[in-house]
Amino acid sequence: MSAQIALEEARVSKRVKKRSARDRRRTLTVSLITLIASLFPLAPIIWMISTSFKANHQVFEKPPRLITETFSWDAYASIFSDPTKLRFFGNSYLIATVVVILTLLVAVHAAYAFSRYDFPGKSIINATIISVQAVPPITLLIPYFGLIVMLGLHNTHLGLILTYLVLTLPYAIIMATSYLNTLPKELDEAVKVDGGGPMTALWRVLLPVMAPALVSVGVYTFILAWNEYLFALTLTSTNDMRTVPVGIDLLMGQHAYDWNQVMAMSVLGSLPALILFAFFQRYVISGLAAGAVKT
Repeated sequence: MSAQIALEEARVSKRVKKRSARDRRRTLTVSLITLIASLFPLAPIIWMISTSFKANHQVFEKPPRLITETFSWDAYASIFSDPTKLRFFGNSYLIATVVVILTLLVAVHAAYAFSRYDFPGKSIINATIISVQAVPPITLLIPYFGLIVMLGLHNTHLGLILTYLVLTLPYAIIMATSYLNTLPKELDEAVKVDGGGPMTALWRVLLPVMAPALVSVGVYTFILAWNEYLFALTLTSTNDMRTVPVGIDLLMGQHAYDWNQVMAMSVLGSLPALILFAFFQRYVISGLAAGAVKT
């Protein structure tokens, strides 16, 4: 009997070892595939950073080298010593920050109305906001250009800010409304019992709870306003008003490109979005997940 038990235990142990070996092989395979897949988006970024520290004549040398002996800060020095290039960054920071603030202010109040009240035309307005998301922005370029020129806002910060608001508000309202729908209305009723009004409930009770959704919307809005190129190019005409994406394009001349400066400016232009996502990644993910629970 003991021999039979020992034999059975040996069989079980053998099966466990086979399963463990199979699991290790599966884990190793998945890890290798993930590593190889990550090289595709990482390779251009690594090459961009490497090129930004090269002299311009070394960019296309053969064979190509990731690291050269003459490590150079010249591209970055040229950017930081040029008031015009610094102006591009100042314009982008100003426009993106104002767009984020205005988007959140409008979206929060609009979402509160959609989530907590029934009013005539609510479904039509809601459907319109959702359908606007499906319209490609490029189809709006010519109408917006004519409208901005007619309003006298061409080549102004205000013209770009209003344009970006139109692009960011639909998503922001949908996201904030979805998140508010997950919060119980008993919170509003408790505020009313204590003598508070709707704005008290929104600003003192609901807004702190909505922090993940608001951070998610804010990060998305900032990145969209920071990276947008087409409208920034069309609605501005002087370097005093242009943003970083347009500034990068201006470094590409008709007969020669300053590739090291292009890459250096691209690195500096990528940092705000990367820093924002690195700091607020947890809130962005939780905000997107919570906002997707109920619509």
